[in-house]
Amino acid sequence: MNKEFIQAIADLEKEKQISKDVLIEAIESALVSAYKKNYGTSQNVRVNIDRETGDIDVFMRMEIVEDEDFYDDMTQITIEEAREIDYRYEVGDAVEYQVTPRDFGRIAAQTAKQVVVQRIREAERGMIFDNFITRQGEIMTGQVQRISNDTMFVSIGRTEGILAGTEQVPGETYKINDRLKVYIMDVKKTTKGPQVFLSRSHPGLVKRLFELEVPEIEDGTVEIKGIAREAGSRTKMAVYTEFENVDPVGACVGTRGARVQAIVDELNGEKIDIITWSEDPEVLIANVLSPAKVEQVIVAEDGEKSATVVVPDYQLSLAIGKEGQNVRLAAKVSGWKIDIKSHSQYEAMKAAEADMPEIVEIEEE
Repeated sequence: MNKEFIQAIADLEKEKQISKDVLIEAIESALVSAYKKNYGTSQNVRVNIDRETGDIDVFMRMEIVEDEDFYDDMTQITIEEAREIDYRYEVGDAVEYQVTPRDFGRIAAQTAKQVVVQRIREAERGMIFDNFITRQGEIMTGQVQRISNDTMFVSIGRTEGILAGTEQVPGETYKINDRLKVYIMDVKKTTKGPQVFLSRSHPGLVKRLFELEVPEIEDGTVEIKGIAREAGSRTKMAVYTEFENVDPVGACVGTRGARVQAIVDELNGEKIDIITWSEDPEVLIANVLSPAKVEQVIVAEDGEKSATVVVPDYQLSLAIGKEGQNVRLAAKVSGWKIDIKSHSQYEAMKAAEADMPEIVEIEEE
């Protein structure tokens, strides 16, 4: 141990943000274990590293006891023997002898290196976790580092994020070194260190992309009230503003569609429907079924947030969407259960109800 060692510790403190005292205390503790292991002793020893010179000393500590209480010559010394060293010693004090072995420097250097490396690793893991746990729900630009089966490992800053196959978008393919935007979905502590779980299919990715692209969303003028996504195919997003002179949909679309097109390009052509949110259920449900035209919305009176929607006959397939996608996304983004009927289906249903005989209840006396 020497001044170069102390300087190296000081450099680590600046670079890795690890306290010098923490490192030196950890090394001292490890050296106590190394001393006992290498010299086969059960003595009560203490290691001291000089903070200025880096010199290392090992001290054996002996507790001073009364003659009749003495039973362990490895950890105890009688008061009579202690006062032969210094007459001021009292029972309960400790006597320390320097017992630094001649070849202990080599062991100390090796142990110190192991402890420093371990502490740096622990500190870096801690900093990575602290950094990313506060960034959950954000997006970052990463670079594909490696691919294992369906899982991609993406470099994001000073760590590697995990993009599982289930969080990838169907139809998207990436190669090593490709750059992509990812959504930080979760951060967990594991025995291998912190793991950052990423997503490309999460609805939050689309929401964050709009926040980056549309200043009115970033500053709170326009609010995203609901978003539903089937990754790689279609997203529906409902937006709202309290400002009468602001068109929330127009702000998101941008001049000649520039803003929304930038997001569509990032999502490799995924379709995005932007609709106006309304607190009126009938208006909201009619809006979320866009691009289909709606004739009538009948809200159920049972308080279950369900509604029947009537559309022109030629609009039925458009309202339902391919494999039911349009109505499925509309229900998710609005929070309403939606049952779609064509005009003729609804008229037939009303006629059938009209033909049903009226049920008369008879009270028994």
